[in-house]
Amino acid sequence: MSDDLDAGPDPATIAAAGPEPPNAADPVHAVGIGPGNPEYLTPRGERAIREADVVVGFETVVGFVADRTDADLLTCGYRDEGATLATFAERVAGGDTGTAVLMGDPNHSGYQFVGKVQAAVESPVRVIPGISSLQVAASRARTPMEETEFVTLHKSGDIESDCRRLHANVGERHLLVLPRPYDMMPGDIAADLLNVGASPSLPALVLERLTHDDETTTRTTLGELGTYGGGLETDDTPFSDLSVLAVRTE
Repeated sequence: MSDDLDAGPDPATIAAAGPEPPNAADPVHAVGIGPGNPEYLTPRGERAIREADVVVGFETVVGFVADRTDADLLTCGYRDEGATLATFAERVAGGDTGTAVLMGDPNHSGYQFVGKVQAAVESPVRVIPGISSLQVAASRARTPMEETEFVTLHKSGDIESDCRRLHANVGERHLLVLPRPYDMMPGDIAADLLNVGASPSLPALVLERLTHDDETTTRTTLGELGTYGGGLETDDTPFSDLSVLAVRTE
């Protein structure tokens, strides 16, 4: 399974190809574990993790739920996720109960991983939604979801169409954006919006490590935030990769 999205379809298209089969027997579960605070893990998601024989996910994600299960834990990064998912698929094909874990809600930035799991296993995949940092950010920023344009840039591949949605809605609707480390961080997103004519006085909030003890919120304007644009490395931005950008209307 290639991690190069130019070599095949975006895995998210696999996840979204059709509705889940009803009443599927012995599904693989894809569980959203919330923003990393165990108090935001839903009881249904916790049960799927606890009852699994094998759990797969990115190392940082699995670490949040490792003490909630006696399952064998298969951890990966971007470079070895294909091989790790192949091992996971072999275990499931051999009769083990499998659960994949993702940060937040699988229906947001985890959709590509859902597609990769679905491509790897023969069993049906059942998504168990979670509480996402997006939902918490909407509460903190007081941006009602029905009045907000949500865009996730936290994915591999082309994001041009996603940026166009932000361009079309900035100043007209609230924006909630999941940045992409580290080429489209909050400062880069602000600079891009300013380049297409957005008002520099629009209120902006960068919400980091939501629900954790070290949660922080930077309250600023789009113009001020845009000064942090540019760069591709961790040290090029004052904001962490665990951040959500909210841009309110005036």
